[in-house]
Amino acid sequence: MPTHPIAARLITLAALAALTLTAGCKRQAGCAGEYCGTLVIAAAGEPDILLPPVSEFATTRDVSDQLFLKLADLGPSGNTVGDEDFQAQLAERWEWDAPTTLVFHLDPRARWQDGQAVTAGDVAFTYDAYTDTLVNSSFRTSLRHIAAVTTRDSLTVVFRFRQRYPEMFYDAVYQMRILPAHLLRELPRDQWRSAAFGRAPVGDGPYRFVAWKAGESIELAADSTFFLGRPHIRRVIWRFTPDQQVAVTQLIAGDADAVEVLVSPDNVRRARADSELVTYPYKGSAYGYVGFNLAAPGDTTKPHPLFGDRDLRRALVMATDRERLLRNVWGDLAKVPPGPMSQLWWIWDPEIRELPHDSAQAARLLTRLGWSDSDGDGTRDHDGRPLAFHLLVPTSSASRRQYARLLQEQFRTIGVNVDLDEVDFSVFNDRARAGRFDALINVWNTDPTPSSGFTQTWTRAGFGRSNYGHYANPTVDDLVDRAVATAANRDQARRAWRGAIETLNQDAPGIFLFAPGSVAAIHRRVADVAIRPDSWLALLRTWRIPADRLTDRDRVER
Repeated sequence: MPTHPIAARLITLAALAALTLTAGCKRQAGCAGEYCGTLVIAAAGEPDILLPPVSEFATTRDVSDQLFLKLADLGPSGNTVGDEDFQAQLAERWEWDAPTTLVFHLDPRARWQDGQAVTAGDVAFTYDAYTDTLVNSSFRTSLRHIAAVTTRDSLTVVFRFRQRYPEMFYDAVYQMRILPAHLLRELPRDQWRSAAFGRAPVGDGPYRFVAWKAGESIELAADSTFFLGRPHIRRVIWRFTPDQQVAVTQLIAGDADAVEVLVSPDNVRRARADSELVTYPYKGSAYGYVGFNLAAPGDTTKPHPLFGDRDLRRALVMATDRERLLRNVWGDLAKVPPGPMSQLWWIWDPEIRELPHDSAQAARLLTRLGWSDSDGDGTRDHDGRPLAFHLLVPTSSASRRQYARLLQEQFRTIGVNVDLDEVDFSVFNDRARAGRFDALINVWNTDPTPSSGFTQTWTRAGFGRSNYGHYANPTVDDLVDRAVATAANRDQARRAWRGAIETLNQDAPGIFLFAPGSVAAIHRRVADVAIRPDSWLALLRTWRIPADRLTDRDRVER
């Protein structure tokens, strides 16, 4: 029987609609209501390993914070004193049994992504790993006041401290991402930095690990069963780029959705000029500096032949016009720090005493030390040895490479020859950790409190970990201990911190160059963006890509 033309047309339209609906459903497989979308983050750096205790990379932190939970995390206020401003993660609740005894009760809903329950044994195991000298975590210093972590039952864990102090709770929760004991217990601790687990981790966080293409990308997928609430964005991809310039170019081209820390005025201008992007400025948590190695490269038992001399270091600090360097590289997007600190730290104080910029005084001091240009070649020498050193710089950082060249020129004018060792980022970090350098240009992303960040990098407690230059002064160490002990009284703590930093400045273990503000640029299709200055992706699971803003990239089926 022939079909009526109108009926045929209706059938055809219905068939097309059905096909379109089927194709749309296929493209959006796994989406449900507000739980859709793919967020691509362009990052100028790649994690070394996704095992939190053994990595210091900011990109590792960003990825790991989606995979591994803490017992509790910093609240919106950023207050690190006491426990009232912290927000529960793995710990459902906690109480103080005694002035130095803190008890956590774990949320019974928490699960590892292989189905195993998260237990108090995992917490005790994690503390033991973070403080093990074989693991040699850079965060071990921050846990030095915790005497023991034990279990009462499968969901109750007890922290015992050596003494009472204002930031006890912060130290107990902030540094440690809890690890799965059942998957890591048999792994020899001296092999953690190359563990297969760190290339395909199993976590307990809002996102699950999917894939890591070395040199290209890392992909995570939302855990729809996450006990604290399903993340709104279904997929998150970190795409690795050579530098921030390329990252911003990808963002503007629509190949990425988010970039953190646009580290040059040009990048910020480019992002702000694009109507499809929204920029989010916030206090920067980083500072950059030239760090002198006070120990002989490769032999920490001997002083460095140049930088073991305090007066020579002071001369180089005074020869450096830091304000001029800052204007050339950063414009108005950064400040010259009054010591080793980021803008995020509450102890920032422009009145802190520093060595002055005085190139004439620097030249006189070098002459008095016996360094003069005896052969007229433009480089000072002493007993036949030229005043020359190598400056280690990562090729991945355009700003550090620019600083290196400007510093090279400034030092040349006072008769100091600087050779630049520009190396791959992984090589830079390996050499820095091993102490195989004369001087380096490094950047630290700091914790929200100086109590841990300063201690890790500028006291004897950081030897063998983050204190790459082996600087130590007992007076500084004592003042830091006093500052930590009085953190609840801001006036007392501020005086102690100022004393510690002014003493360090006089010792000149480094040249503190820049403390940038931070800017994140994010595509305007991403909604409910909330950024915490100490860790810009800490609240990622609450971000959304509304259904009416999805693109073809969001609809790719996994």
